[in-house]
Amino acid sequence: MIVGVVGAGGIGSYYAGILARSGVSVRLLARGDHLSVMRTRGLEVRTPDERFTVSLEATDDGGRLAGTDYVIVAVKSYSLGEVGPALVGAARSGAAIVPLLNGVDVAERLEHLGVPRANVIAGLAAVSLVRTAPGVVERRSPFDRVVLGELDRGPREGVARDRVARLVDALVAAGSTAEVSDDIQRALWLKFAFIVPMNVACGLPRRPVGGALSTERGRELIAGALHEVVLVSRAGPAPLSDDDETKIRGDLLALPPAMQPSFLLDLERGGPTELDSLVGTVARLGREHGLPTPIHDVATAAFEIATLPRAS
Repeated sequence: MIVGVVGAGGIGSYYAGILARSGVSVRLLARGDHLSVMRTRGLEVRTPDERFTVSLEATDDGGRLAGTDYVIVAVKSYSLGEVGPALVGAARSGAAIVPLLNGVDVAERLEHLGVPRANVIAGLAAVSLVRTAPGVVERRSPFDRVVLGELDRGPREGVARDRVARLVDALVAAGSTAEVSDDIQRALWLKFAFIVPMNVACGLPRRPVGGALSTERGRELIAGALHEVVLVSRAGPAPLSDDDETKIRGDLLALPPAMQPSFLLDLERGGPTELDSLVGTVARLGREHGLPTPIHDVATAAFEIATLPRAS
Protein backbone atom coordinates (compact mmCIF):
# COMPACT_ATOMS: atom_id res chain seq x y z
CA MET A 1 0.00 0.00 0.00
CA ILE A 2 1.22 3.49 -0.90
CA VAL A 3 -0.33 6.43 0.97
CA GLY A 4 0.19 10.04 0.02
CA VAL A 5 -0.38 12.76 2.61
CA VAL A 6 -1.09 16.38 1.73
CA GLY A 7 -0.67 18.88 4.53
CA ALA A 8 2.28 18.39 6.86
CA GLY A 9 0.80 20.08 9.91
CA GLY A 10 -0.22 18.18 13.01
CA ILE A 11 -2.74 15.78 11.48
CA GLY A 12 -0.87 15.06 8.27
CA SER A 13 2.51 14.58 9.92
CA TYR A 14 1.14 12.36 12.69
CA TYR A 15 -0.71 9.94 10.45
CA ALA A 16 2.16 9.90 7.97
CA GLY A 17 4.50 9.05 10.84
CA ILE A 18 2.54 6.20 12.38
CA LEU A 19 1.71 4.67 9.00
CA ALA A 20 5.36 4.81 7.91
CA ARG A 21 6.49 3.18 11.15
CA SER A 22 4.03 0.32 10.57
CA GLY A 23 5.58 -0.41 7.16
CA VAL A 24 3.28 1.52 4.83
CA SER A 25 5.03 3.38 2.02
CA VAL A 26 4.25 7.07 2.68
CA ARG A 27 4.77 10.11 0.49
CA LEU A 28 4.32 13.28 2.58
CA LEU A 29 3.90 16.57 0.74
CA ALA A 30 5.66 19.30 2.75
CA ARG A 31 7.72 22.45 2.38
CA GLY A 32 10.12 24.78 4.14
CA ASP A 33 12.09 23.89 7.25
CA HIS A 34 9.76 20.99 8.06
CA LEU A 35 10.60 19.38 4.72
CA SER A 36 14.34 19.99 5.15
CA VAL A 37 14.47 18.46 8.62
CA MET A 38 12.47 15.40 7.63
CA ARG A 39 14.78 14.80 4.68
CA THR A 40 17.87 14.91 6.86
CA ARG A 41 16.76 13.57 10.26
CA GLY A 42 13.36 11.96 9.66
CA LEU A 43 10.07 12.74 11.38
CA GLU A 44 9.87 12.64 15.18
CA VAL A 45 6.47 11.66 16.60
CA ARG A 46 5.67 12.27 20.26
CA THR A 47 2.64 10.90 22.12
CA PRO A 48 1.73 10.76 25.81
CA ASP A 49 3.24 7.26 25.84
CA GLU A 50 6.26 7.28 23.55
CA ARG A 51 8.59 9.04 21.15
CA PHE A 52 9.96 7.66 17.92
CA THR A 53 11.63 8.89 14.73
CA VAL A 54 10.75 7.44 11.35
CA SER A 55 12.11 7.85 7.84
CA LEU A 56 9.63 8.50 5.05
CA GLU A 57 9.51 10.15 1.66
CA ALA A 58 9.04 13.87 2.26
CA THR A 59 8.66 15.87 -0.93
CA ASP A 60 7.46 19.18 -2.32
CA ASP A 61 6.56 17.58 -5.66
CA GLY A 62 2.79 17.14 -5.94
CA GLY A 63 3.36 14.81 -8.87
CA ARG A 64 4.59 12.17 -6.43
CA LEU A 65 1.00 11.66 -5.34
CA ALA A 66 0.30 9.96 -8.67
CA GLY A 67 0.51 6.21 -8.29
CA THR A 68 -0.58 6.17 -4.65
CA ASP A 69 -3.50 4.08 -3.43
CA TYR A 70 -4.82 6.73 -1.04
CA VAL A 71 -4.15 10.40 -0.46
CA ILE A 72 -4.95 11.71 3.02
CA VAL A 73 -5.76 15.42 2.78
CA ALA A 74 -4.97 17.30 5.98
CA VAL A 75 -4.67 20.93 4.89
CA LYS A 76 -7.02 23.63 6.18
CA SER A 77 -10.04 24.13 3.95
CA TYR A 78 -8.76 27.51 2.74
CA SER A 79 -5.72 25.76 1.22
CA LEU A 80 -7.67 23.24 -0.84
CA GLY A 81 -7.39 25.33 -3.98
CA GLU A 82 -3.61 25.37 -3.65
CA VAL A 83 -3.34 21.57 -3.55
CA GLY A 84 -6.22 20.92 -5.94
CA PRO A 85 -4.12 20.18 -9.04
CA ALA A 86 -2.06 17.57 -7.20
CA LEU A 87 -5.21 15.90 -5.87
CA VAL A 88 -6.79 15.84 -9.33
CA GLY A 89 -3.65 14.23 -10.73
CA ALA A 90 -3.63 11.60 -8.00
CA ALA A 91 -7.32 10.83 -8.55
CA ARG A 92 -6.75 10.43 -12.28
CA SER A 93 -4.08 7.83 -11.50
CA GLY A 94 -6.62 5.89 -9.42
CA ALA A 95 -5.99 7.16 -5.89
CA ALA A 96 -8.80 7.46 -3.37
CA ILE A 97 -8.80 10.97 -1.92
CA VAL A 98 -9.41 10.98 1.84
CA PRO A 99 -10.02 14.44 3.33
CA LEU A 100 -9.72 14.75 7.12
CA LEU A 101 -10.93 18.35 7.12
CA ASN A 102 -13.47 20.19 9.22
CA GLY A 103 -16.80 20.86 7.54
CA VAL A 104 -19.72 19.05 5.93
CA ASP A 105 -19.21 20.12 2.30
CA VAL A 106 -15.61 19.05 1.72
CA ALA A 107 -16.56 16.52 -0.98
CA GLU A 108 -18.41 19.24 -2.89
CA ARG A 109 -15.37 21.53 -2.61
CA LEU A 110 -13.15 18.78 -3.99
CA GLU A 111 -15.57 18.13 -6.84
CA HIS A 112 -15.47 21.84 -7.70
CA LEU A 113 -11.69 21.53 -7.99
CA GLY A 114 -12.03 18.59 -10.39
CA VAL A 115 -11.75 15.56 -8.10
CA PRO A 116 -14.43 13.02 -9.11
CA ARG A 117 -16.86 12.28 -6.29
CA ALA A 118 -16.34 8.55 -6.85
CA ASN A 119 -12.70 8.99 -5.82
CA VAL A 120 -13.55 10.61 -2.48
CA ILE A 121 -13.68 8.73 0.82
CA ALA A 122 -15.12 11.05 3.46
CA GLY A 123 -13.54 11.11 6.88
CA LEU A 124 -12.89 12.87 10.14
CA ALA A 125 -10.27 12.80 12.84
CA ALA A 126 -10.88 13.42 16.54
CA VAL A 127 -7.49 14.13 18.08
CA SER A 128 -5.31 16.95 19.42
CA LEU A 129 -2.13 17.25 17.34
CA VAL A 130 0.47 20.00 17.09
CA ARG A 131 3.54 20.33 14.90
CA THR A 132 5.78 21.74 17.61
CA ALA A 133 8.96 22.26 15.56
CA PRO A 134 10.33 21.45 12.12
CA GLY A 135 10.41 17.68 11.90
CA VAL A 136 8.47 17.17 15.15
CA VAL A 137 4.77 16.41 15.69
CA GLU A 138 3.09 15.84 19.06
CA ARG A 139 -0.16 14.12 19.95
CA ARG A 140 -1.46 15.80 23.10
CA SER A 141 -4.74 13.94 23.48
CA PRO A 142 -4.64 10.49 25.08
CA PHE A 143 -6.49 9.15 22.04
CA ASP A 144 -6.84 9.54 18.31
CA ARG A 145 -9.91 8.43 16.40
CA VAL A 146 -10.48 8.30 12.65
CA VAL A 147 -13.84 7.58 11.03
CA LEU A 148 -14.02 6.87 7.29
CA GLY A 149 -16.90 6.05 4.98
CA GLU A 150 -18.25 6.13 1.46
CA LEU A 151 -20.38 9.14 0.59
CA ASP A 152 -22.86 7.36 -1.62
CA ARG A 153 -24.53 3.97 -1.70
CA GLY A 154 -25.11 2.15 -4.95
CA PRO A 155 -24.22 -0.89 -7.07
CA ARG A 156 -20.52 -0.65 -6.17
CA GLU A 157 -21.12 -0.17 -2.45
CA GLY A 158 -19.51 -3.45 -1.45
CA VAL A 159 -16.40 -2.84 -3.56
CA ALA A 160 -16.16 0.73 -2.34
CA ARG A 161 -16.56 -0.31 1.29
CA ASP A 162 -13.63 -2.70 0.84
CA ARG A 163 -11.31 0.17 -0.08
CA VAL A 164 -12.38 2.01 3.07
CA ALA A 165 -11.81 -1.10 5.17
CA ARG A 166 -8.28 -1.55 3.79
CA LEU A 167 -7.26 1.93 4.87
CA VAL A 168 -8.97 1.53 8.24
CA ASP A 169 -7.10 -1.74 8.76
CA ALA A 170 -3.82 0.01 7.94
CA LEU A 171 -4.56 2.79 10.45
CA VAL A 172 -5.48 0.29 13.16
CA ALA A 173 -2.28 -1.66 12.50
CA ALA A 174 -0.40 1.63 12.86
CA GLY A 175 -1.88 2.19 16.32
CA SER A 176 -4.82 4.46 15.59
CA THR A 177 -8.40 3.89 16.66
CA ALA A 178 -10.10 3.82 13.25
CA GLU A 179 -13.47 2.58 12.07
CA VAL A 180 -15.69 2.32 9.01
CA SER A 181 -18.94 4.28 9.13
CA ASP A 182 -21.98 3.22 7.13
CA ASP A 183 -23.38 6.75 7.60
CA ILE A 184 -20.41 9.09 7.27
CA GLN A 185 -22.64 12.08 6.54
CA ARG A 186 -24.15 11.77 10.00
CA ALA A 187 -20.70 11.40 11.57
CA LEU A 188 -19.54 14.57 9.81
CA TRP A 189 -22.60 16.50 10.99
CA LEU A 190 -22.16 15.33 14.58
CA LYS A 191 -18.60 16.66 14.62
CA PHE A 192 -19.68 19.83 12.80
CA ALA A 193 -22.41 20.47 15.39
CA PHE A 194 -19.82 20.19 18.15
CA ILE A 195 -17.04 22.37 16.77
CA VAL A 196 -19.03 25.22 15.18
CA PRO A 197 -20.74 26.47 18.39
CA MET A 198 -17.33 26.36 20.07
CA ASN A 199 -15.90 28.51 17.28
CA VAL A 200 -18.71 31.04 17.77
CA ALA A 201 -18.34 31.10 21.56
CA CYS A 202 -14.55 31.48 21.44
CA GLY A 203 -14.19 33.55 18.28
CA LEU A 204 -16.55 36.39 19.15
CA PRO A 205 -14.92 37.31 22.49
CA ARG A 206 -11.44 36.09 21.39
CA ARG A 207 -11.17 33.93 24.49
CA PRO A 208 -10.96 30.24 25.38
CA VAL A 209 -14.30 28.54 25.87
CA GLY A 210 -14.22 29.02 29.66
CA GLY A 211 -15.28 32.63 29.18
CA ALA A 212 -18.59 31.64 27.58
CA LEU A 213 -19.12 28.75 29.97
CA SER A 214 -18.75 31.03 33.00
CA THR A 215 -21.87 33.16 32.29
CA GLU A 216 -25.51 32.35 31.69
CA ARG A 217 -25.58 34.38 28.48
CA GLY A 218 -22.45 32.65 27.26
CA ARG A 219 -24.00 29.24 27.83
CA GLU A 220 -27.14 30.43 26.03
CA LEU A 221 -24.96 31.54 23.12
CA ILE A 222 -23.47 28.06 22.86
CA ALA A 223 -26.87 26.39 23.08
CA GLY A 224 -28.39 28.78 20.54
CA ALA A 225 -25.58 28.28 18.06
CA LEU A 226 -25.94 24.50 18.42
CA HIS A 227 -29.69 24.70 17.84
CA GLU A 228 -29.15 26.60 14.57
CA VAL A 229 -26.76 23.89 13.36
CA VAL A 230 -29.30 21.22 14.21
CA LEU A 231 -32.01 23.12 12.32
CA VAL A 232 -29.98 23.39 9.11
CA SER A 233 -28.93 19.74 9.37
CA ARG A 234 -32.58 18.78 9.09
CA ALA A 235 -32.74 20.32 5.63
CA GLY A 236 -30.10 17.90 4.35
CA PRO A 237 -29.21 14.22 4.15
CA ALA A 238 -28.11 13.81 7.78
CA PRO A 239 -30.72 15.33 10.10
CA LEU A 240 -29.72 15.52 13.76
CA SER A 241 -32.29 14.56 16.38
CA ASP A 242 -33.35 16.22 19.61
CA ASP A 243 -31.37 13.55 21.46
CA ASP A 244 -28.29 14.41 19.40
CA GLU A 245 -28.72 18.06 20.32
CA THR A 246 -29.07 17.26 24.02
CA LYS A 247 -25.92 15.11 24.05
CA ILE A 248 -23.81 17.60 22.11
CA ARG A 249 -24.97 20.47 24.34
CA GLY A 250 -23.88 18.47 27.38
CA ASP A 251 -20.49 17.77 25.79
CA LEU A 252 -20.00 21.46 24.95
CA LEU A 253 -20.93 22.63 28.44
CA ALA A 254 -18.47 20.12 29.91
CA LEU A 255 -15.48 21.36 27.92
CA PRO A 256 -12.37 22.29 29.91
CA PRO A 257 -12.23 26.10 30.30
CA ALA A 258 -8.82 26.38 28.61
CA MET A 259 -10.03 24.78 25.36
CA GLN A 260 -9.20 26.87 22.28
CA PRO A 261 -10.30 25.73 18.82
CA SER A 262 -7.88 26.17 15.94
CA PHE A 263 -10.34 28.68 14.45
CA LEU A 264 -9.62 31.04 17.37
CA LEU A 265 -5.88 30.62 16.91
CA ASP A 266 -6.21 31.46 13.20
CA LEU A 267 -8.23 34.57 14.07
CA GLU A 268 -5.63 35.73 16.55
CA ARG A 269 -2.84 35.25 14.02
CA GLY A 270 -4.69 37.46 11.57
CA GLY A 271 -4.32 35.01 8.70
CA PRO A 272 -6.89 33.02 6.74
CA THR A 273 -9.51 31.07 8.67
CA GLU A 274 -11.97 28.27 8.00
CA LEU A 275 -14.89 30.68 8.31
CA ASP A 276 -16.50 29.67 5.00
CA SER A 277 -16.47 25.96 5.81
CA LEU A 278 -17.63 26.28 9.43
CA VAL A 279 -19.64 29.20 10.83
CA GLY A 280 -20.22 30.63 7.36
CA THR A 281 -21.63 27.33 6.12
CA VAL A 282 -24.41 27.45 8.71
CA ALA A 283 -25.34 30.99 7.67
CA ARG A 284 -25.25 30.01 3.98
CA LEU A 285 -27.41 26.91 4.47
CA GLY A 286 -29.86 28.94 6.53
CA ARG A 287 -30.29 31.38 3.66
CA GLU A 288 -30.59 28.60 1.07
CA HIS A 289 -33.31 26.79 3.01
CA GLY A 290 -35.11 29.79 4.49
CA LEU A 291 -34.13 28.90 8.05
CA PRO A 292 -33.29 31.48 10.73
CA THR A 293 -29.62 31.47 11.76
CA PRO A 294 -29.21 34.89 13.41
CA ILE A 295 -26.29 33.87 15.64
CA HIS A 296 -24.27 32.55 12.71
CA ASP A 297 -25.27 35.49 10.51
CA VAL A 298 -23.89 37.96 13.05
CA ALA A 299 -20.82 35.84 13.80
CA THR A 300 -20.01 35.44 10.10
CA ALA A 301 -20.19 39.19 9.56
CA ALA A 302 -18.07 39.85 12.65
CA PHE A 303 -15.39 37.35 11.63
CA GLU A 304 -15.29 38.69 8.07
CA ILE A 305 -14.77 42.22 9.38
CA ALA A 306 -12.11 41.04 11.83
CA THR A 307 -10.02 39.56 9.01
CA LEU A 308 -10.13 42.66 6.78
CA PRO A 309 -6.78 44.48 6.36
CA ARG A 310 -6.45 47.40 8.73
CA ALA A 311 -6.43 50.84 7.12
CA SER A 312 -2.99 52.45 7.28
